[in-house]
Amino acid sequence: MSIRVFHSKTSFRLESGQVLPELHIAYHTYGTMNADGSNVVWVCHALTANSDAADWWAGLIGPGRAIDPAKHFIVCANIIGSCYGSSGPHTVNPETGTPWFRSFPAVTIRDMVQAHILLRAHLQIPRIHLLIGGSMGGYQVLEWALTEPEVIDRLFLLCTGAAESAWGIAIHTAQRLAIEADNTWQDAHPDAGQKGLKAARAIGMLTYRNYQTFVRTQSDPDKEKTDDFRASSYICYQGDKLVKRFHAQSYWLLSKAMDSHNIARGRHEDITTSLSHISQPVLLVGITSDILCPPEEQQFLARHLPQATYHEIDSSYGHDGFLIEFEKIGKILSDWEK
Repeated sequence: MSIRVFHSKTSFRLESGQVLPELHIAYHTYGTMNADGSNVVWVCHALTANSDAADWWAGLIGPGRAIDPAKHFIVCANIIGSCYGSSGPHTVNPETGTPWFRSFPAVTIRDMVQAHILLRAHLQIPRIHLLIGGSMGGYQVLEWALTEPEVIDRLFLLCTGAAESAWGIAIHTAQRLAIEADNTWQDAHPDAGQKGLKAARAIGMLTYRNYQTFVRTQSDPDKEKTDDFRASSYICYQGDKLVKRFHAQSYWLLSKAMDSHNIARGRHEDITTSLSHISQPVLLVGITSDILCPPEEQQFLARHLPQATYHEIDSSYGHDGFLIEFEKIGKILSDWEK
């Protein structure tokens, strides 16, 4: 399925009060929606992913997989603020005729969810059978469940939490400092901040994996080495790889959006009260070695969501395990859906 873009010419008010004159939402769909819309599976993606969920989550989505387009109507929309077709720093501001770049306003997880809701209405989807999200995608799922509880039947959350942790905010701040140290990052140019983005990605890679993973896969057998270490080359490679497909201004903006995540903000006195209002069945998956959003965050969700089922996967892949351990995840999901 090729990418599509929904263009809403109606102004879009952000949580900050600022207004986008129009909105573009890039999205993919797979399969066919049935008559009553009861086979809709909506996937919310994480930080640097895009709307082609069948590509970056091929082990879970596709023919014969746990989420099968022969059975399900699958939707994934690129979040606003990103750089894969939805409104963001590199799309054109219709009021100026030039790209927004650094002038693109701040967005929150709730703004992303409001954009999803706009697309849901455009696609005439009456309800969502299963709403899925890992990491930042899980932030969107929790927000959406509280925003439109009557529309969503079930939730599937992986490696996520009810609010951004102090640990997560500290990591994101370090990444933004890396971007800001590149004096080109605010330039009105598509290549702005590339060196800063590379450094930010390097910081991120240390949290997506862990000590055990790096020691096992990136240790040098040559004890005589004094430079050009394998681990260093790997980190540089990952940074260069992201620079080729993502943009520093979007990364900076979206890291701020993650920091804003707290489902109790403006709703209830505490997070546990907000969680008690999510009455749908919820499947939770944690990864034992995840140091970015550790299992204790999913265990907290499991204790306070009224209908939660929690599974913990013993994996050495860290936070990235929710993208890599697709066979285990697929079996857990299939068994839960029976």
